[in-house]
Amino acid sequence: MAIFLFLLLLTFSINSEAENPVAPVTMLVPLPNEAPLAKFIEQMLVHHDFQSTSINQAMSERIVDRYLSALDPQKLYFSEKDIELFSGDRSVLGSEIDEEDLHLPFAIFSLYQRRVLERYTFSRTLLNRNFKFSSDENYDGNREKGPRVKSETDLHDLWRKLVKNDWLVQKIRGKTSEDIRAKLDKRYLELMNRALKYRSEDVFQIFMDAFANAVEPHTDYLGNKAAEEFDIEMKLSMVGIGAEFQQIGDYLVISDLSPGGPAALSGKLHIGDRLVGVGQGEEGALINVIGARIDDVATLVRGPKGSSVKLALVNGDVDRADGTHTVTLVRNKIVFAEAAAKKSIIQIDDGRSARKIGVITLPIFYQDFDARKRGEQDYKSATRDVSQLLTELASDKVDGILIDLRNNGGGALDEAVGLAGLFIGKGPVVQEIDTKGRVSISSSDNMSPIWNGPLAVLINRRTASASEIFAAAMQDYGRGIIVGETSFGKGTVQTIVNLDKLLKSDHPEFGELKLTIAQFFRVNGESTQLRGVTPDIAFPSSANSENFSESKFDNAVPWAMINPVSFERSAQLSDLIPELQTSHALRVAKDPDFRKLQANAETLTVQRDRHAISLNETIRRNERVLENSGNASGISMPGTATKLTGVEKLDRSGGLTDLSAVIAARGEEAIPPEKSVEDSWLMETAHILCDQSVLYEKSEIKKY
Repeated sequence: MAIFLFLLLLTFSINSEAENPVAPVTMLVPLPNEAPLAKFIEQMLVHHDFQSTSINQAMSERIVDRYLSALDPQKLYFSEKDIELFSGDRSVLGSEIDEEDLHLPFAIFSLYQRRVLERYTFSRTLLNRNFKFSSDENYDGNREKGPRVKSETDLHDLWRKLVKNDWLVQKIRGKTSEDIRAKLDKRYLELMNRALKYRSEDVFQIFMDAFANAVEPHTDYLGNKAAEEFDIEMKLSMVGIGAEFQQIGDYLVISDLSPGGPAALSGKLHIGDRLVGVGQGEEGALINVIGARIDDVATLVRGPKGSSVKLALVNGDVDRADGTHTVTLVRNKIVFAEAAAKKSIIQIDDGRSARKIGVITLPIFYQDFDARKRGEQDYKSATRDVSQLLTELASDKVDGILIDLRNNGGGALDEAVGLAGLFIGKGPVVQEIDTKGRVSISSSDNMSPIWNGPLAVLINRRTASASEIFAAAMQDYGRGIIVGETSFGKGTVQTIVNLDKLLKSDHPEFGELKLTIAQFFRVNGESTQLRGVTPDIAFPSSANSENFSESKFDNAVPWAMINPVSFERSAQLSDLIPELQTSHALRVAKDPDFRKLQANAETLTVQRDRHAISLNETIRRNERVLENSGNASGISMPGTATKLTGVEKLDRSGGLTDLSAVIAARGEEAIPPEKSVEDSWLMETAHILCDQSVLYEKSEIKKY
């Protein structure tokens, strides 16, 4: 109880020498149902998770460490002295949860909240200084794996360098001192005010998610709002108005309109408009939403199909008349087409013949679980959509199919199995071992494949889970060639447990628990866990496996191997791979874009591993010139073309984006290039697929 009593003595009032001081902090406490729920979730994790374990002293300390990392991943707020305040409680967390006591996580959060306000208050006072950028001083830009600073004095020095770096970034962009001071002061004040918007349910969500992740990396707790967002993501639909909002300052600003949705069809809402009020029905009173949390506003805007919602908006386009206008819309089902499977055709002239390659891009293995359970015949399904696209591409007489699974993090296992069946017909696709060591096999029941022609699967480091199952099956069966980067390496199975049903609540109250219940294995007996899927033809990679892969987790399920299952290979692609690799190497050697890829990959690896950021203006300007000249081809590596907009987005907890992550992400804007590496990867994979098609025409290899 030491840290709890200490915090009660703190004066939660932040006085700033800058203008616009923030309001005093109210110490958050658990809601009545949260401590009993935490105990119930603990028991579920101990007895039912694949990595089940007792919550002993070591696990209690690991949970606290995960929670601290979730709050302060870049070690910008807590000093070593702060951490020492928790030393008496961290080892007994498990027993405290058994006693339905959550004082420790809430006390830690209160100190975190206070430290956030202190750091930004200090940062705002620094803006009155005249920074000098002629020394050889450095700022540590990646503190995640480093030690915490020891004292308040050290923290002040760290934040002085952080503010100095923020200032230098703006100065290099050509901003005046007056503009820089105003912009940074506004930014810091906004971040201070965000820290005041947390609620008890947010603290509980962050803590319980850290608790679950300490057991196994993909075991998660989803509060009511997070569960709702997960459901929307999986079924690619929701009931609403079809408008996407982003938070900029105190306003929610329209950032996108779904084609065919009520908002777009009305013609009265426009990108850039600011939402200032929401009312229910034609006569409902408007509720002021300026400064409101984005998740609260989402709850107001969403509602039953056929019901009305009234919006008050301020025009964001200066070319239109200023002023507030009110629009009433009827809610309807919105389908998120941008996340559904899409097709395109690439024309390739390789000097031998002109060929058409059909491309199917699949961002996620989606399925409307509820509609399927209700027995609806046309429920949303990735496999069904891809099947239709394959039929259309076949009618277009394409010569090969390219399945683009880059950045596909998985989804419904049933959909991965079903998708494999479109190419192999009937046969086993994946094996699973559950918590009791029982082996089960998931098979496709398609009597025959939809597509019999040449196939390539494009993957990258962010290809994970169900995507890896599909890619591995195509590789094991010899059905298609795998191209790109080694995949993420997530080989575990999760299921969603509805806590409201278990605890017999007749309304949404307790959320959901995502439990890890099994491990995936390929039909050849190997696990995709940790090792992922290795491409048959590898492209230059920018992703460091230590920084972005399953192996980065210290508590990941280990790799294993079981007996293979009986399956019939479709073709001996392995016999063709050496010739395909040779053709690929000769082609990319003449491609200036691909010659840049390896150099850029090496440069980016150095940049990502480099912690020290120079605060010397001359050095920084020279570095920028070198980086720009080294990237003169307009090629960017995957995931590196990012434009920071200062926009706050919801994380899966339904709460606020982590403030440490906001700070860590700040830096110089990188405008997406005209031609990205994704385009180069896609075109080269299409060429490889053309080569494969030619070789199959010449060979006597067993046809599909």
